[in-house]
Amino acid sequence: MRTIKRIASSLCLLTAIGTIGLQSADVLAQAAPSLPVQLTASQARHLLVRTGFAPDQAEVNALTGQSAQQAVVELVRKALAAKPLYPAPAFVAQPPPIPYKFLKSKEEQQAMRRQQLREGLALKTWWMREMIESPAPLEERMTLFWHNHFATSQQKVVSSQAMWRQHQLLRTHALGNFRTLLHAVAKDPAMLVYLDGANSRKEAPNENFAREVMELFTLGEASKGGQYTEQDIKEAARAFTGWSVERDDFSFKFRPAFHDAGSKTLLGRSGNFDGDAALDILLEQPAAALFIVGKLWKEFVSPLPNEANEANEADKAQLERIAQRFRQSGYDISTALRDLLLTDAFWAESNRGSLIKSPVDLVVGTVRQFDFSYTDVMPFALKTAQLGQNLLVPPNVKGWPGQNDWINATTLLERKRFTEQLFRAVELKGESKMTPIAMGPGGRMADEAMMREGAAATNKPSGCWAVTASCGSPKAWPKSALTPTDGCRSTAALPTGSLRMNSKPACRRRCWRCRLPKP
Repeated sequence: MRTIKRIASSLCLLTAIGTIGLQSADVLAQAAPSLPVQLTASQARHLLVRTGFAPDQAEVNALTGQSAQQAVVELVRKALAAKPLYPAPAFVAQPPPIPYKFLKSKEEQQAMRRQQLREGLALKTWWMREMIESPAPLEERMTLFWHNHFATSQQKVVSSQAMWRQHQLLRTHALGNFRTLLHAVAKDPAMLVYLDGANSRKEAPNENFAREVMELFTLGEASKGGQYTEQDIKEAARAFTGWSVERDDFSFKFRPAFHDAGSKTLLGRSGNFDGDAALDILLEQPAAALFIVGKLWKEFVSPLPNEANEANEADKAQLERIAQRFRQSGYDISTALRDLLLTDAFWAESNRGSLIKSPVDLVVGTVRQFDFSYTDVMPFALKTAQLGQNLLVPPNVKGWPGQNDWINATTLLERKRFTEQLFRAVELKGESKMTPIAMGPGGRMADEAMMREGAAATNKPSGCWAVTASCGSPKAWPKSALTPTDGCRSTAALPTGSLRMNSKPACRRRCWRCRLPKP
């Protein structure tokens, strides 16, 4: 019992900090960074934490003693061969619903929204179970990486089936070829709807996708090495005209009558380019490989160096070398990842503990590492949303910024509360594995029926469990319509009612308000 309490206390403290790859005495004893010939237990744990989620002791023991190269090659091989453990959610096999914009009555639209929320939650729950139980967590981590890179939101797409198809696309190519992935995502119906490309036509080209495919998906910001102009964006937008979505089955549809077949000049090249040709021109730029490898570096190694010093210059040299090999390989993602994981920078003591865990990292890693049992993984999906990472609903096209943005006064306390609750259940039972749990979105234990009643609280639910905000001062909530004038910093449990959003500009985060049902 004392051992469990010590573990719980230590874990709560570490997760409040929330770093990936925490230092240990063994790590601190290492000299200059070099590629390990035989992995120590701490080195094996570091590799497994960065390439998946927090491992259990059996996973660490399996890698201990292997060479770094042998371990990395095997992890990538397993991820490439991995398949989902569970069948797709039931809604995937159903006929596509009538598009939201074609529903005439308000009642039909509301019913459609509720259905989409239920199906979206089913997809999140399915994915959360895969992440927790997968024997090849690197595949799940890379799928999550691309979900954040090619960010789309179900709130705008309003098609859970389209989000499922996009998820499968990202999963299929997670460690495959980036060129293939880019072309597939550009024609993906969820992306076409999210960035308004589905209605782009030659008379009025929409520039949203053209701008984001350069700034966020391939080249980076123009002022930071992208080397493209506003005119390049306009020309690329013309190339993507005519890419649309079939109404009946929500599939990709090319409409020649809407396409601008005229000559275009893009990044110094001229011709009658279509969208595929425009994407290939972007990938011809050296900045593309460097940008993608830079994002992978931030995900797996450390935040990119901001100051010029000898150590950072060495890291930049390694990054540029990997980017060159990535481009020479034809944009093979697994090649770039293997090279990253076999750099001195990855194994360097200075880069241990340099990454702040995302909510998914924290929740999935904690459950995996300590082998907690559960009745339903849905509460874990809701918990990650409460902590700031609502799967399928990134904040914008840039995705979740990560790092320091994961931590604020509210989420730090909720992280600590989450791990405390898990271990408190263990202490009460006096067992090494906790009893099956279901956790409410407010961070409190809840039975399964109550949990499902408040399941949609991470989006725009018909029910309400709690009021959370981050502006103003605490208020006492009356037993009437709740319309706060100055917000609150606390979380208060409330009865079920209709949930509406208070979008006061003074609030740094969205503040919820609930209208309670009349007695």
